[in-house]
Amino acid sequence: MAENFNMVAKTLYGFEDILEKELTQLGAMHVKKGVRVVEFVGDLGFMYKANLALRTAIKILKPIKTFRVNSEKDLYDNIKNMPWENYLKPTGSLAVDATIHSDLFTHSLFIAQKTKDAIVDRFRDKTGQRPNVDLKFPDLKINVRIDRKECTISLDSSGESLHKRGYKLATNIAPINEVLAAGLIMLSGWDGQSDFMDYVWLGHHSH
Repeated sequence: MAENFNMVAKTLYGFEDILEKELTQLGAMHVKKGVRVVEFVGDLGFMYKANLALRTAIKILKPIKTFRVNSEKDLYDNIKNMPWENYLKPTGSLAVDATIHSDLFTHSLFIAQKTKDAIVDRFRDKTGQRPNVDLKFPDLKINVRIDRKECTISLDSSGESLHKRGYKLATNIAPINEVLAAGLIMLSGWDGQSDFMDYVWLGHHSH
């Protein structure tokens, strides 16, 4: 039997209820709603399923460590002590993004850089080699979230934002984010059986 683990689906503010409903209908276990996130439990197969099927999720993350941080040194030491060799080869590539809600830390790019430094330094100390940074196609994408003094390190299973699944080659002048569009339609209560009228679009083009 496949092993279950905790996951987090990120979404837009105000879409937590419909994402919670989507996850429940999809078969997620222990679904718990937060702010811009919905936590849930599933196995590896469900993680793939969530990435493919959820219409109002932006990212599917797998948390691997949570710890308290009171300084830059706390952050660096905790991340450097993690067994990154279990997730990445010394010759591989990585990318880090960070989300910060803290008075202690205010710059997400600095946190992402500090995280990258800690991981690279661990590999250099242990193997004499270091992974490269590849922002477009990394072997491992890492998400750092600091909420006040709690830091959560997650593996990003989605890569680019899920609104870019099957991304179109051509768009209108001001295309709407697909996650936002799907969420608005789901919030409208449209059943998919009747005509759908976009009054904003009609109003814009009636002048």
